[in-house]
Amino acid sequence: MLESAVLSATEALCPVCLKRLPATCELRGDAVWLCRVCPEHGKAEAVVWRGAPSFTSWRRAKTPSAPPVTATAVGRGCPYDCGLCPEHGQHTCTAVVEVTQRCNLRCPVCYASASQADQDGAADAPAAELAARLADLRRTAGACNVQLSGGEPTIRDDLPEIIRAARAQGFGLVQLNTNGLRLGREPGYARSLAQAGLQSVFLQFDGPDEACRVLRGRPLLAEKLRALDACAEAGLGVVLVPTLVRGVNDHALGEILALALARAPGVRGVHFQPASSFGRYPGELSFGPDEAKRLTLPEVLTLLVAQSGGMLRAEDFHPPCCEHERCSFSARFALQGGRLMPLSEGGCCDAPSPQPIVAAEGARRAKASVAGQWATAPAPPSQPPRDDFERFLASRGADKRLSISCMAFQDVLTLDLERVRGCCIHTQAPDGRLIPFCLYNLTAQDGTTLYRGRV
Repeated sequence: MLESAVLSATEALCPVCLKRLPATCELRGDAVWLCRVCPEHGKAEAVVWRGAPSFTSWRRAKTPSAPPVTATAVGRGCPYDCGLCPEHGQHTCTAVVEVTQRCNLRCPVCYASASQADQDGAADAPAAELAARLADLRRTAGACNVQLSGGEPTIRDDLPEIIRAARAQGFGLVQLNTNGLRLGREPGYARSLAQAGLQSVFLQFDGPDEACRVLRGRPLLAEKLRALDACAEAGLGVVLVPTLVRGVNDHALGEILALALARAPGVRGVHFQPASSFGRYPGELSFGPDEAKRLTLPEVLTLLVAQSGGMLRAEDFHPPCCEHERCSFSARFALQGGRLMPLSEGGCCDAPSPQPIVAAEGARRAKASVAGQWATAPAPPSQPPRDDFERFLASRGADKRLSISCMAFQDVLTLDLERVRGCCIHTQAPDGRLIPFCLYNLTAQDGTTLYRGRV
């Protein structure tokens, strides 16, 4: 058995009873494990980092930027008082607003456990109620970026009305999280969403048909490509979002990257997401006791570089300037003759400096960078560029750039409360409270949720 070296102390949850417990991050070989012991249910551990760059080197010091409005008081403490509470260390950069729980797929890896139930729409909040929630979000979170999600939002025939309500609030970006089926099937539908004010499409895209069959229940590649055609015709910028599972599509990162290059500038970015075990995922595809199946952030980076045909280097990518550093990596590239050239000047994801970045400034740059890169047609600035970063964005249009990023969400085994308190991606619960995405979707080993379906 490999010897362990404790790297840091934190807090985690029991995967059975969701009790908060002292925890340690322990190095064994080239892997870092999050370990805790529940007095009732015993020891639980999971791999949170495997390979290079090292766990201790992947750092970006930040000065916290607290939420401007907190809706709940500290009672039991993190993670039980979300809303957000005064203990939270980062304000909202992206708010996920779920407009339906219905879906036209039943994906084995769905974090929301969405299904075709309630196809009559009875379970959906009325558009007027969603408009009121969006207005409340604007008051509490400011001009954050908004992602309309579900379920599958295009199930709703009144989606254009909801998009118009979001745009009326002046959010930094209004984006649609979708499987793309209706976009590809219904002539003119993508254009109708663009005319309503939609700025970006976050498109589920897992690569080859065999991967779709395993992760989504049936082959879907042809339908995804038709969705890309429809978005290009409507002028909607697309971000490809592959869910990655070891042994299913971890060999296809280079293929997905090549498609993104071939489809640029319609495709503005690729955002990889290694699967986490929550929602419907604790099923036949889940890790179970076999942590060897889990893909960690540095492993995705290594696979991406190896499959890029020499276009990418590990040093092109950097920790985030907004969310906790162990949650993601990202970089922007210039498109030059079908090749990628790394961009770092003036950007959010430039190499970290010795001085801590102020999280509020990191958030400003992150939101502006995402909106400028992913939006269909960013609005012209209302004032001259204020600094090198804004001059950089103004000088390079989205049609000349491609963003590549990866986010590792936390499940009940990997949830680290230090990371949770630094989260800037928040789901708006039906009662209006803002809850970190990973906490909102957290699922205990018996299927019990901490927040989803309870607020």
